[in-house]
Amino acid sequence: MKHSLIYMVFIALLYNCSPYKSDYDKLTNYVNPFIGTDGPGNTYPGATVPFGMVQLSPDIGIPGWDRIAGYFYKDSIITGFSHTHLTGTGAGDLYDILVMPTNSRFSNRIKDNNFMPFSSFSHKREKASPGYYAVDLLDFGIKAELTTTARTGIHKYTFPKDDASQIHIDLGYALNWDAPTKTYIKVVDNSTIEGYRKSTGWAKDQRVYFVIKFSKPFDSYQIFKNDSLTTSPVEAVKTKIVVNYKTTDDDVIILKTGLSTATIQGAYKSLEQEAPDFNFENYKEKANALWDKELQKIQVTTTDATKKKIFYSMLYQSMLAPTLLSDCNGDYKGANGKIENAQGFDRYDTFSLWDTYRAAHPLYTILHPNRVSSMVNSLLAHYKETELLPVWSLQGNETNMMIGNHAIPVIVDAYFKGIKKFDVELAYKACKESAMVDSRQLDSYKTLGYVPVDESSENWSVSKTLEYAYDDWCLSQFAKALHKSSDYEYFANRSESWRNVYDAKTKFMRPKLKNGQFINNFIPKEYSPYFCESNAWQYFWSVPQNIEGLINAVGGKDAFEKKLDSMFTLKPLPEDKLPIFSTGMIGQYAHGNEPSHHVAYLYNYINKPWKPQKLVREILETQYKNEPNGHCGNEDCGQMSSWYVLSSLGFYPVNPAQGVYSFGSPMFDTASINLENNKTFVIQTKNNSKENIYIQSIELN
Repeated sequence: MKHSLIYMVFIALLYNCSPYKSDYDKLTNYVNPFIGTDGPGNTYPGATVPFGMVQLSPDIGIPGWDRIAGYFYKDSIITGFSHTHLTGTGAGDLYDILVMPTNSRFSNRIKDNNFMPFSSFSHKREKASPGYYAVDLLDFGIKAELTTTARTGIHKYTFPKDDASQIHIDLGYALNWDAPTKTYIKVVDNSTIEGYRKSTGWAKDQRVYFVIKFSKPFDSYQIFKNDSLTTSPVEAVKTKIVVNYKTTDDDVIILKTGLSTATIQGAYKSLEQEAPDFNFENYKEKANALWDKELQKIQVTTTDATKKKIFYSMLYQSMLAPTLLSDCNGDYKGANGKIENAQGFDRYDTFSLWDTYRAAHPLYTILHPNRVSSMVNSLLAHYKETELLPVWSLQGNETNMMIGNHAIPVIVDAYFKGIKKFDVELAYKACKESAMVDSRQLDSYKTLGYVPVDESSENWSVSKTLEYAYDDWCLSQFAKALHKSSDYEYFANRSESWRNVYDAKTKFMRPKLKNGQFINNFIPKEYSPYFCESNAWQYFWSVPQNIEGLINAVGGKDAFEKKLDSMFTLKPLPEDKLPIFSTGMIGQYAHGNEPSHHVAYLYNYINKPWKPQKLVREILETQYKNEPNGHCGNEDCGQMSSWYVLSSLGFYPVNPAQGVYSFGSPMFDTASINLENNKTFVIQTKNNSKENIYIQSIELN
């Protein structure tokens, strides 16, 4: 170790001398939107702006796990470009309003994409950058380019000469879990159509209202009701329209689509305020500038160009969710099925909280405190609409996917970070009531002190117990700060519920029956219904509120160290059956799934800081790559990327709501965090290299 030392210096500057120079290098040049489009990442490469409502991206048009985000790098066809996508999830939903340009050059159809129009494409004739995507549709000779504003998608299609050029707009198109329930198209004039797409899927009640304006009036059109020709307007489960053109060589037709989840009028307002003209290049430049402004919040210095590209690609992906739900009028489709209005904040949704409470939301409190205020108000809006905080909300729906009450740590973390542009008493009320209901097996948890095994279903009993206990700790700290002493004591006691599933004999968290007995035939590395997308090895460490208590329960620091060492060295055997979410494996550690994300840092709690420094560097170096197969697991709405951003800076929140950071090993010579309050926090490392990964000393100012 004596020859592998780095030194860290933290400098907090009161005022931020502007990071912008007339000749500064645009940080968007370092972003690779294709990272995660191959392998298990499940990301999309298309155009969007930070936290925007529109994710305008290519769809392969073929269903399957690999195409959950609509696109898979190994594929060779494109079936169109739809306006909404999820980033890095395991949920096959959205894909609203598919647009596909065609002409007479190619008319083949295949069963795999339900006999829809398609074209082959090549990655050599494809490119993507923040806010922009372009591809050549080779079979038609059409160049497609996409960009967006927050609530509008702008398409630019460059056609060859052809008397039968067409643009297909298909509201009946569906993929994976998604299915239309009612769609509507009205031809307003020969350059405007309006309508809506209502659908069900993972989110059961989705509504997207739209207006599409064309830069060039179409010559004629055919409109379809459930695949039969009809007249405008048309309403049915499946509707589509094909508009016809006679094009000359290099004929450019631009479409701009305004969206709203509330009304067609709201979609018109999106176009009026955000995309009043057809200047595609201007929108493209504005989208790029928006991204560059956000990326400039962290400026890193390194001689390793690949690491710099991975860093800014991860910083980019950390800002693809949550997504905007409210329109320019503040209207949005509420979780109660009604049209609600956000007053004084932007309403967001796509809250993948079981994933993102761990690193993404703590990162947002540093980089985007003003936006976090809107996010917290969005969580509270969901509470007012449903009487519960969300678990995993999407497009104004509660999906009830995953576990825990992880809106609580997000709200509590924001409160203690001083982000208080929300009703604190309402926030506390929402947290407490969500923790006291009888649904989601909280009734058993409250009475027994743990969630018992339910053999009739996949109930994830141990994981629920541990996650609820952590949420209770967060709520106890919130209660303490608000001088609610009895609530503080109650939830502080409940936060120790992890002890009720700790088995001193096996030294694991072990599933327990209603009668208080642990289950028999317990194999810690087995993936069973009692652990949420994990096994007993991976969930053992999920006591971030009381690591010291966990250390003592195991038998002290030496025993804890040995168990940690085993976690990273006990490799799965060839005959072990690993589920799809167990990826990025280092022993039993699975970086491809969230419960493992804090574990490497736990060595700091037993005074062995060189071990997380080594392990974190290993994870940074091996589990992220600047290539399509660059994620070791689902990106999960910003969590996987946020882990990289924080860890590469040298610190990580083991307890996400505590405001305390655990040191790892910083990757960059210098990292300047330019805060929204015009202050700057600088991290400098001395003698930093791939070999010199161990921290010798740390100084502040």
